Amino acid sequence: MIVAVSGGKGGVGKTTVAVNLARELEAVLVDGDFATGDVPVGDGPSIHDVLAGRVSPVAAVDGRDSIRVLPSGRTLAGARAVDLSRLPAVLRVLEREYGRVVIDCPAGLARDVGHQLSSATVAVLVTTLDQAAVVDAIRTEELASDLETPVGTVVLNRVSRDGVPETAVNRIEASFGAPVATLSTQPTIAAALERGKPVRDVAPSSSATDSFAKIARRISGIGC
Repeated sequence: MIVAVSGGKGGVGKTTVAVNLARELEAVLVDGDFATGDVPVGDGPSIHDVLAGRVSPVAAVDGRDSIRVLPSGRTLAGARAVDLSRLPAVLRVLEREYGRVVIDCPAGLARDVGHQLSSATVAVLVTTLDQAAVVDAIRTEELASDLETPVGTVVLNRVSRDGVPETAVNRIEASFGAPVATLSTQPTIAAALERGKPVRDVAPSSSATDSFAKIARRISGIGC
């Protein structure tokens, strides 16, 4: 199963969702933002090296932490050198090796997003209640639909601890044609983010961990 976590607009918490879904799904996490990736990296090979044909996908995976990561590079020269036509085969290799793959897609609707969505079994879209974020997420859903990649869940992020009115959830579900999962703003998520860890590693019994686990179970059912 290959899960593409996307959404269109930057700054909506997409990487946080991708990291935590990878942890819950025991998946390898691929940083799909080839120019300005957000997933922490070490000093080993990156997806730039993989897509340039210099190293195998499995050899580039960093498995030192609780999440196995295929990191992005950090140079513009490396980003320009990637061969996007290699990406589907790279993701299939990772899927065969690890079973599950989560891609942290970049913001926007550039062609690298299209390659990632088209290679995915299912997409997870992340948005906030901000109108611009919702509009961009809808555009991403339309692209996924054109590529025949189903949207398994829309994650409505950074909502009030008091919840979201049912009418708002119903409206968003109708707009996307997919179920909505809500994530409230919580100190445990912020604390985990500050430490560069998934929430389960910092607060395994928290409601935030339960929320990510619930989303992962839903996605697992679609990807089976």
